[in-house]
Amino acid sequence: MTSRTTHLDSSHISPPNIHNVSRVRADSWNRVRDLARRRRRGHELDQVGRQELEVQLESTFALLATFEPYFAFPGPRILDYLLDLFRNGDADTFAETCATVTRLRTTGAYRKIDLTALHAPDFLSLITRESVTEPAAVDRRPYFELLVIEDLSDTDEAQVDLRRQLHAFRNAADEFVYEVVIVRTLEDALLAVTANKDIQAVVPRFSFPLAAERATPGASANDSMLDAIYTILGEDRASLTKLMPGDRTARLGAMVKALRPEIDVYRITDAPIETAVAADHSNAFRRHFYQTEDYFDLHVSILKGVHDRYDTPFFGALRRFSEKPTGMFHALPVSRGRTIAKSHWIQDFGDFYGPQLFLAETSATTGGLDSLLQPTGSLKRAQDLAARAFGADRTFFVTNGTSTANKIVMQALVRPGDIVMLSHDCHKSHPYGVILAGAFPVYLDPYPLTEYSMYGGVSIETITNQLMALKAAGKLDRVRLLLLTNITFDGITYDPYRVMKAVLAIKPDIVFVWDEAWFAYGRFSAMLRHRTAIDAARRLDRELRSDVYRARFETAKTRALASDAAVSNGKSTGAGKSNGSSAAISMAKLPTNPVVGAQEPLPDPDLARVRVYATQSTHKTLTALRQGSMIHVHDTDFERGVEEVFHEAYMTHTSTSPNYQILASLDVGRRQVELEGAEMVGDAIELALTLRERIIEDPLLARWFQVLGPKDMVPAAHRPSQIERYWNVAHGIGAIEKAWREDEFVLDPTRITLGVGRTGMDGDTFKTLLMDRYDIHINKTSRNSVLFLIHIGMSRGTIAHLVKVLRDIAHERERWFEHASTAERTAAQARVHSLQNDLPPLPNFSRFHGTFVPDGHSTTPEGDMRRAFFMAYEGSACEFIPFDAGLLERVSRGPALVSASFLTPYPPGFPVLVPGQVLSSEIVRFLLALDVKEIHGLDDLGIRVFKASSLDAELPSPSSKHQPVGEAQPASPTAPTAPRGTP
Repeated sequence: MTSRTTHLDSSHISPPNIHNVSRVRADSWNRVRDLARRRRRGHELDQVGRQELEVQLESTFALLATFEPYFAFPGPRILDYLLDLFRNGDADTFAETCATVTRLRTTGAYRKIDLTALHAPDFLSLITRESVTEPAAVDRRPYFELLVIEDLSDTDEAQVDLRRQLHAFRNAADEFVYEVVIVRTLEDALLAVTANKDIQAVVPRFSFPLAAERATPGASANDSMLDAIYTILGEDRASLTKLMPGDRTARLGAMVKALRPEIDVYRITDAPIETAVAADHSNAFRRHFYQTEDYFDLHVSILKGVHDRYDTPFFGALRRFSEKPTGMFHALPVSRGRTIAKSHWIQDFGDFYGPQLFLAETSATTGGLDSLLQPTGSLKRAQDLAARAFGADRTFFVTNGTSTANKIVMQALVRPGDIVMLSHDCHKSHPYGVILAGAFPVYLDPYPLTEYSMYGGVSIETITNQLMALKAAGKLDRVRLLLLTNITFDGITYDPYRVMKAVLAIKPDIVFVWDEAWFAYGRFSAMLRHRTAIDAARRLDRELRSDVYRARFETAKTRALASDAAVSNGKSTGAGKSNGSSAAISMAKLPTNPVVGAQEPLPDPDLARVRVYATQSTHKTLTALRQGSMIHVHDTDFERGVEEVFHEAYMTHTSTSPNYQILASLDVGRRQVELEGAEMVGDAIELALTLRERIIEDPLLARWFQVLGPKDMVPAAHRPSQIERYWNVAHGIGAIEKAWREDEFVLDPTRITLGVGRTGMDGDTFKTLLMDRYDIHINKTSRNSVLFLIHIGMSRGTIAHLVKVLRDIAHERERWFEHASTAERTAAQARVHSLQNDLPPLPNFSRFHGTFVPDGHSTTPEGDMRRAFFMAYEGSACEFIPFDAGLLERVSRGPALVSASFLTPYPPGFPVLVPGQVLSSEIVRFLLALDVKEIHGLDDLGIRVFKASSLDAELPSPSSKHQPVGEAQPASPTAPTAPRGTP
């Protein structure tokens, strides 16, 4: 301060919620440190300033007290000690101690302090010492925290004894070191595992209350956080109050596993141990202990549980292999770096990558290593651990990207002539997979976001309507697979549980493939996990197998049959007996589903098979080397007919010389997310919300940029929660959990689409500016927006830098407008208007030309894309049409032009045209309006199409129909039957 009369600036710290505890906690401790320093320099403040400082310190301590009990460091005891120093001690000691605590917390140095070596029973006794920097205190073992739930006060002798007993068994030979956090209630336990991501094990001891007694309802600052947790869990707090103590412990175990499925839960009980085990219906507890059995067993069990997640079988085997003095009498001369060591010309290559890369380079599958094509050792164990981490029954590593993973899955599951339903905006690898498999695609149109030149998701209504149309055409038995992208590049996220439940009510044996290339991290957030394919599959499978569901289905079935009988008896003629099974039952009169819009669909539990495959680009959103991907499987029929063909497809597309470094990175990336994924994903969500806050709150940025929220990207019909923004000035962070629980589609908070049309720059120009001038790299743009992906590698500094860059650009635009001439301003405003208003409608999938309709004519939209793809190999069958304004006139005038290849603009990155598809006026307008310069499939000569003569020559004959024998082909009630060969 420059003057004694200057008062303190009031720093703003947001109230804590489940998404920002880390940031609020860090800001609060930094604020305590800074206020303590100012207090020590009390002569710089007048009396009002000093009083204001005291109030701010009290309020900051009160804020820290809401969540510090859930952390071992600093924790409640150090917090109380500092508060006592503040009230009763001298300013110098208080300031110095605050600085020490904050430094240890900020740097994480407390994690490296060996309390046992220092003979310190806890961190408080360490803080009260003169020094905490003795060399003997450095401990490089990984650190975690153990949560114990028991109704004990801080001074209770039993709590002191528990800490002492667990500390007594720690020794230098342990692989890890941990400290203990003790809370007294079930709700405090839920808050602790949500807020403190260092917790790796939970021990409920005996009985404990649901919540601490409060003076008045809602008095706790944590109430809003608990509301969010209950929303995520789908739990009713009132039902928890009615549970007996033993049932409450069992329910806590299930809720902890729902919030953090990776951590271990150990139960200590004084009830009969057999009863406790039998009551564990959710199988939440790793082990049960009776009363105060040997603490050593508990101690080693906790360490073993963490070791099981820490273990990396393949990475460990590769490291051991690299340390062996092997002689290489096989492929890979570069192995062990010998070709580099012998070279006079490529030493810089070895210097750049370092020796370890080449020491681990080999084509051997022995010596502790394993074969990716037929793993039996370290690789198999690594894949098994990945399956556990991601909640799958099986997981397969893929070393050449998710494009290959998608083709593996498609080839394994689909046979020639099958119908595959897939989203129009799916990745191009999927239609290539359809071609390889010889299947017939039916494209599903997602809802358009024309204002921002992007697509959303495919609604349940669209999917089920298409299924019913295929059923009406007698083709439901040929429908093999539904493929959807979850999440889309722009962050639109499905509810796979609802989609699959609705679809299985119509087609109980369909296979689901969820392209989660950009959603591998979803598993490690309690909120996001609910929308991942594998988690949804497990929940749906468990529900369909339950007695409760079966009873519900039978009731609905009885009601539907009675309703059908009443309708039938009321008819004047006996003709047209109604079908009282599947379709009628699935939409029986049940509680209204806000997504489906009518009654909730109920699949038949005797017929429905939960068959789900998720492909993930691990390298895109988690820690893995480029092209490291995984296939996760939850398929009730996998062992019965799929496993063999899956392995054949896997071997078809997988190299016999996979990159071992990629495989090792997948193994290590799995270890990371099991031990710190919840923290890292939570931090990413927090940073994304912070970025939204900074842009929306800043008047300068808000004038030039628009942060798109749920209201902009999810139509109200698919958003029953009515959540419009994840952050706004009036209310701060919105009820995100409510949207993720209720809405058909939600917007992933880590995807921030920034509207840039007000700057007069299109998305591609803005992207180039960021890369060329500011070294900020992004990928996805649209005509008037850019997309920022906030991933687990981000930091607060990265976000701050981006905000500064956006401010620099905004300042630059303002200065330009200030000095621009009237003519220049008019032109600029016209450009802005064009970017924000003159937007062509997004084209739906048009149709396949009659030449490529499997039946020659059809009332349903499937096409023989494989036939068109290979027909284009004949150069004489194709010609090029110039890509200019004249193309639109030609398409409008006719005859039909049919694409002979894929046409894929980047962005958006999915095929706008596929082989055999008819060019429509909407598609041509969209392509002509694109500002992007990269369009795959667009030749310098124009667009490649089939010659009209080749199409006429290739019209299918009636004998080529792919129709089950004896099955009629009824005409659609909504679409007239086109003559064979009609384009």
